Amino acid sequence: MKLLEGKTALITGAARGIGKAIALRFAAEGANIAFTDLVIDENGLQTQQEIVDLGVKAKGYASNAADFNQTKDVVAQIHNDFGSIDILVNNAGITKDGLMLRMTEQQWDAVINVNLKSAFNFINAVVPIMMRQRKGSIINMSSVVGVHGNAGQANYAASKAGLIALAKSIAQEVGSRGIRANAIAPGFINTAMTAALPEDLRKEWITRIPLRRGGEVDDIANVATFLASDMSAYVTGQVIQVDGGMNM
Repeated sequence: MKLLEGKTALITGAARGIGKAIALRFAAEGANIAFTDLVIDENGLQTQQEIVDLGVKAKGYASNAADFNQTKDVVAQIHNDFGSIDILVNNAGITKDGLMLRMTEQQWDAVINVNLKSAFNFINAVVPIMMRQRKGSIINMSSVVGVHGNAGQANYAASKAGLIALAKSIAQEVGSRGIRANAIAPGFINTAMTAALPEDLRKEWITRIPLRRGGEVDDIANVATFLASDMSAYVTGQVIQVDGGMNM
């Protein structure tokens, strides 16, 4: 039997990148997939089709994860369409980097709203469903910079640190109802964003990683699958760093 057979996963910001990799891995393990993005464009439709081709149900929903009322509506629609929500992955995220002396209020608010408030929105909407089911797994996508900070990313680091504290708090609140909450803190992962970095900066990052390479999106998807499945039935309130040993 597949690890996620019969489960429904809701993944935010999953039309591309790490979110898409998680969606495809979950689908390969038998989960039906509902995913959201700000718009469901060609990338989103392609992701939806790739998931369906794996033999499960899938649907993409256009929704602003930072909007509380839109989130309530889309979660209700997903629950109606799929019948259950067993796994929530809070993956939606943006960056608007800058040193504190030059950071604008807009840069701060945008990152906090998309990265952190969106997770509150979805957890607030999904927890009542999971409580009635008396089971569920919530996974917040944090970052190693949420653990140790990073110059020029105060807004991003604060949002990612908030996701860790949010997961730990929710784990304590709803553990008695069979609901688990954990966080994943990726390090330097090979994505379109990191590929655009200057080569000298990439090399500098690699020298700080004991495994001497960047991670792959599948490395994150593997850990997410573990946390989503019953293999981690006794794991909650934890932060798993997937960083090649960069932040020990």
